[in-house]
Order: sequence, then C-alpha cells, then structure tokens
Amino acid sequence: MITKRKRKPFIEENAIGQYIRMSPHKARRIIDQIRGRSYETALMILDFIPYRARHPILKLVYSAASNGNHNKDFDKTSLFISKAEVNEGTTIKRLKPRARGRSYLIKRPTCHITIVVETLDEYEILPFWYQEQESRKKKFIFF
Repeated sequence: MITKRKRKPFIEENAIGQYIRMSPHKARRIIDQIRGRSYETALMILDFIPYRARHPILKLVYSAASNGNHNKDFDKTSLFISKAEVNEGTTIKRLKPRARGRSYLIKRPTCHITIVVETLDEYEILPFWYQEQESRKKKFIFF
C-alpha cells in the first residue's frame, strides 16, 4: 500500500507510475543506476542503457522534471533525483491451457515506481518566511 510521507514541499516534486507491467527486480536494476544523479546525467544513462525496463522509467523521470518545471518553476538543469524506489504491485494471474484439459497458472508481476526530484537552488525556492527564520538564528562565536 502506498502511504503519504513527509515532503519538502518547496524544493521537491514527484511522479508515480502504478501497475507497470514488469518485474520489480528488473526495474530496480535500472533505478539503482540513476538514484542520486543529476537530471541530465540520468537522461543520458537511460538513453544508452540496453534494457527494456528503461522506457517507463524514462517517461517517469521526464514527468517528474516537467511537474517541477510547471508547478514550481524549477530549472531543469538544477534538478537531481533525490529518491527513486520500486515497490511490488499486484500479480496478474492468467490460465494457459495445456494437454489433457489441464491448465497452468501464468503469473505476470507489476510494480509501482516513484521518482522524486529536488532542486539545488534551495534558497531561491523557499518562501520569504522560511528565509527569515534561517537568518534569525543565533550565531555563536567562540573565541
């Protein structure tokens, strides 16, 4: 079950893909390579990686960056992938007919992929009341 989590509302944006028809193990193999990278580097990696599972992940990375650009005016060059996770979804079950009237169960796994991008320009994105609180903090000077 996907639960809501605490977010940094001013510096991050996300994209969620649910019930994607691929094995979570195969999707994790690609997600592990782009986690923590900048947006442009992640796109370059996903363009040249030779796995079929890269296509829905590439669409989600594009979507997360576009969400940040449209909703919060993030610059796409200053984005990086702060969190990328793959969760197991429901398993689709199908019956395949076999000899002598029997049937075998075919299991088709699905997964849920979450991509979270953050901006590096933290101070410019925060509202004025957050910026004032940071400047009001007492600074201790030790001699």
